Amino acid sequence: MKNYITDRCFIIAELSANHGGSLDIAKKTVRAAKRAGADAIKLQTYTADTMTLNVESEDFMIKQGTAWDGQYLYDLYKEASLPWEWHKDLFDLAKEEGLVCFSSPFDKTAVDFLEALNTPIYKVASFEITDIPLITYMASKQKPMIISTGIAAMEDIELAVEACKAVGNNDITILKCTSAYPAAPEDANLLTIEDIAQRFGVNSGLSDHTMGIEAPMIAVALGAKMIEKHFILDKSIGGADAHFSLDEQEFKQMVDAVRLTEKLMGQVDYEMTDKKKKSREFSRSLYVVQDVIAGDKITELNVRSVRPGFGLHPKYYEEVLGKPFSINLDRGTPLTLQHIIG
Repeated sequence: MKNYITDRCFIIAELSANHGGSLDIAKKTVRAAKRAGADAIKLQTYTADTMTLNVESEDFMIKQGTAWDGQYLYDLYKEASLPWEWHKDLFDLAKEEGLVCFSSPFDKTAVDFLEALNTPIYKVASFEITDIPLITYMASKQKPMIISTGIAAMEDIELAVEACKAVGNNDITILKCTSAYPAAPEDANLLTIEDIAQRFGVNSGLSDHTMGIEAPMIAVALGAKMIEKHFILDKSIGGADAHFSLDEQEFKQMVDAVRLTEKLMGQVDYEMTDKKKKSREFSRSLYVVQDVIAGDKITELNVRSVRPGFGLHPKYYEEVLGKPFSINLDRGTPLTLQHIIG
């Protein structure tokens, strides 16, 4: 299995439903994702029939205070789904653009379809984390597994991880996710990212539905190895996910912010680099602050700790007080051990 987790955060542009029913728009979105700095483009592989039932009853109507309220699940998924016949074109285009292309399958037929396209990664969508047979089937293909936690209880995450490991697949990345569209900042709980990595012994990251780019920046600072964000060519296209997706300019701002955060985080470092050594010239050291003659005693009046740092280290200050000067010295001379008797 290729390792997509490195010291550099892996950034995924989620195409999702942002294709406007047009293969041309989908292709333009892939190219825009590359321009915006994404490492990967992610699709979703389902049909309305593989996702739900075409039943117009209360059970199948969305009524949770979302932008999709009042719609039946079947109708939403029929509108939002990416035609399967487009997948190969998008996989091929992504390869040409230097992007990793993969998908979230929602049933076993989708897994088989993606295997035929040689998908390099599988993503378990938030609402599918309870589908252990599907996760097992995905993981059995021995590709890296990405799992979102949007609706997950602790037991759900444990079962999903166990399902992967049971078939010998230990290449697991778990993404902290809040299944609200958009997600409120107070529901993000980004500190969970660190806990996921420690608790489950996996890579962790963020599948972000908040508005803006702040959450990914903070996530990277907390150790996120992967960021996923919904991406749209132009919000005027509309569609099921347009209202919480980033356009090319916004996504590029996010990528730039993530890369800057990585630079700022750096690594644990106490090394005395050439830059640090040069800057130490501005540190404090012991200087003669009054003209003195040989035999004068060092006092608080004629020697002080001041900038710059070319004199004796201030740690010697108490030690040299009261000792005589060995030679005449002018005000502004950096004190050295050779200037002191005893």
